[in-house]
Amino acid sequence: MKKIRKLAALVLMASLIAGMTSGCSKNQASSKKAREIYFLNFKPEIADKYKAIVSEYEKKTGVHVKVVTAASGTYEQTLKAEVAKSDPPTIFQINGLVGYKNWKDYCADLSGSKLYSYLQDKSLAIKDGDGVYGIPYAVEAYGIIYNDSIMKKYFALPNKAVSINSADEIKNFQTLKQVVEDMTKHKSELGIDGVFASTSLTKGEEWRWQTHLANLPFYYEFKENTKYDDTVLAGINTKDITFKYNQNYKNIFDLYINNSTVDKKMLGSKSVADSMSEFALGKAAMVQNGVWAWSQISGVQGNVIKDTDVKFMPIYTGIEGEEQQGLCIGTENFFAINSKVSKEKQQDSLDFLDWLFSSTEGKKHVIEDLGFIAPFNTFTDSEKPQDPLAQQTISWMKRTDVKIVPWTFESFPSQNFKDIFGAQLLQYCQGKVTWDDLVKTVIKAWKVESEA
Repeated sequence: MKKIRKLAALVLMASLIAGMTSGCSKNQASSKKAREIYFLNFKPEIADKYKAIVSEYEKKTGVHVKVVTAASGTYEQTLKAEVAKSDPPTIFQINGLVGYKNWKDYCADLSGSKLYSYLQDKSLAIKDGDGVYGIPYAVEAYGIIYNDSIMKKYFALPNKAVSINSADEIKNFQTLKQVVEDMTKHKSELGIDGVFASTSLTKGEEWRWQTHLANLPFYYEFKENTKYDDTVLAGINTKDITFKYNQNYKNIFDLYINNSTVDKKMLGSKSVADSMSEFALGKAAMVQNGVWAWSQISGVQGNVIKDTDVKFMPIYTGIEGEEQQGLCIGTENFFAINSKVSKEKQQDSLDFLDWLFSSTEGKKHVIEDLGFIAPFNTFTDSEKPQDPLAQQTISWMKRTDVKIVPWTFESFPSQNFKDIFGAQLLQYCQGKVTWDDLVKTVIKAWKVESEA
């Protein structure tokens, strides 16, 4: 009987130990599965690409990456709302020095991170004293994208009004204007609805104009401030702008809206997606946008543009000496890690970024899916995006006969300033304000927002 009791006790003990071990394993697995980081993405155009990336990463590591993408033009508002939640973003993005000033209390020091060690040019990082608080993840460019097939068709016209014979010969605003206005006269022969795709001025969709296009006049204005070598620093320290080159801005903006696929009074209903679709379908010969636009062009159902026909040219505005002007090249997006979340989540966030930009699988996603020209030494020369706009950007970056235009818009005082600028542009297109009224409003908005 004693033997039976002893045997029963041993069986029970073994069963308990097995149960505890099994429970432990389940708890460990559950704990591993429960690890989660949260990435608040800035770029709607690549939101779908991140789904496959984070799915692969979770299978590999067990760490779930929650990706939320802010709607176009709403990133700052979305970030403000999300950081206040109990489960805030662990990875977010700051817009240069201005963005860092707004979010410095939430930015962890990344000076000891692997990601920072990979950065080829350490001066590109957002620094404060000895700390590093923002790391750029892509070098990007923007300018006027054109369909060379349509351009060649125009230059082959026997009755064209210009003496040049290719888009490569356009090197200033005067020539661009002559070509564009003559193409408008021949648009039926060219099979287009307008030379330029629609200028998107729906609220939240105006960033190509109140940010990217506005970069040019303010770059040239701040460049004349000899106190600063950097036009971004000059802009940040400028409380009263003159908008000296507003007429140059007007030159190109008027060219866009007066030679468009749609009437300028209808632009308040147009989005960036509308604009890119018009270009992809061959309804327009040109569109202002950046290197990131290839995924939008190629993703349009019925896209008629061949890779070899997609080209870049600088945005010419009539500035003296612009024949030596290149594309607008830089970066406005810097990864930041939320200093308010646990050290474990901070490290998990850095591990994800490290994998994305240094592992074979991660780099493949960066090159083929995200299309980033990454500024890290983990990428070889052969590990660069092969899409046509990325290749065009790399080609322009290598040129020694032109000078790139840096992204001075990083100094713009606030999103509210840009929103005011965008709203004024729409009212100008609708005939509700004069250009002089617009200029006065922009100057006042800069002063108010800078002081705020």
